[in-house]
Amino acid sequence: TMETDILPVDPLQLGHITTTQSENDLVEEWTIAYDPSSPATQNLQRAAHELLTTDVPVAFPTETVYGLGADATRSSAVRAIFAAKGRPADNPLIVHVHSLAQLRGLLRGSDSSTTSTANDNEDPIPAIYKPLIQKFWPGPLTLILPLPTPSPLAPEVTATLSTFGARMPRSILALSLIRLAGVPLAAPSANASTRPSPTAAEHVYDDLHGRISTILDGGPCEVGVESTVVDGLCDPPLILRPGGITVEQLRTCEGWENVGVGYLDKEVEGKGVPRAPGMKYRHYSPKARVVLFEANAGLESEEVVKRMQGCTCVGVIRTRSWPLALGLVDVEGKAVEQKLSEEPSPASMNGHASATTSNLQRSLLQHKIPHAEQFITKSESGTDVTIWDIGLGVDTEDVARGLFSALRELDKKGVEVILVEGVNDQDGDDIAAAVMNRLRKAAEVR
Repeated sequence: TMETDILPVDPLQLGHITTTQSENDLVEEWTIAYDPSSPATQNLQRAAHELLTTDVPVAFPTETVYGLGADATRSSAVRAIFAAKGRPADNPLIVHVHSLAQLRGLLRGSDSSTTSTANDNEDPIPAIYKPLIQKFWPGPLTLILPLPTPSPLAPEVTATLSTFGARMPRSILALSLIRLAGVPLAAPSANASTRPSPTAAEHVYDDLHGRISTILDGGPCEVGVESTVVDGLCDPPLILRPGGITVEQLRTCEGWENVGVGYLDKEVEGKGVPRAPGMKYRHYSPKARVVLFEANAGLESEEVVKRMQGCTCVGVIRTRSWPLALGLVDVEGKAVEQKLSEEPSPASMNGHASATTSNLQRSLLQHKIPHAEQFITKSESGTDVTIWDIGLGVDTEDVARGLFSALRELDKKGVEVILVEGVNDQDGDDIAAAVMNRLRKAAEVR
């Protein structure tokens, strides 16, 4: 085992961030005048140096969840990701880029120049993706792209597929790390395989300490569920994994009006090589047994008692309508809703104030992690039962942001079963679809 350091990186301490609107390209350009005396800058530079000079992956924050990154062009570095996570080698990895020039280099392949061009005739980015890049990048959207021959990417990244997934994260820390390293980073979520995804540095430490040497701590993640994965190379295009960008948002883009939902096709799951991460193996599971109550199932007291039978320590995750501690405890004077809140920090930014500027500014927000409250009740046989209760609030984005944290926190409390109040994913809310997709993979559904 190795020593694992958690290095704080406050994005507001990196230096002066400037954004400029590109005349002829799809995303805004950004630069940072780094403050060399800032610990945040020094920690980021140390991590970038490690990525280039060792095979040990580095954990870093993104807007979705924490990623476990390594140089996507070196097989030995990519194999170390699979080893650290205990991840099956036929599960492809998403490649993270800091610019469209870097992406074009990957699409052109090893034998060609990596210089950027604005000429559409020569642009290797498939036209179907340009409206999405313009609207959602940087952001929680992964595109399935054609793999050139020969490719600069290590073959382990694509798990023998003829395509690769790429995204540009909406986190100034992630973008800076990739640019400082000078190589694209292959990065799945920074958790042990099948464990809930990490939305804070402490989650990464819990799973991977002793297996990696550096965790960059940028605070809790903004979105809390992974990126949406889309395949525009098929007709009609498909969503392979729900995430931070919704079906409705995608359908507003040219060429994506009829995008289909590929992840509901159970025939795909468990058969053959998965086309995108999260399609094949059991994911997102805490150690405790998870019982998911679908949003419209209601809270039947007999059902709850049945699920708690024989347990002395129970976890509860509430969303829209369940009472505090399932109504089993007298909680006079307790506030029933513990709504998560955001506390925006002023960002040091100037330049063109476009949608992408606000995208990057969003990556500077600090978010709060939900915490469990303890209650004691009696079982039917008269023994004490401890209930650890977490209210995620009624807002779907708050539920998404707090879900993985809540599962992990209840695991730490030693609960034997976690009862989860689901959210309604039938009315077109895709963040809700992403939340329920993750929960159904972790749970026994009621």
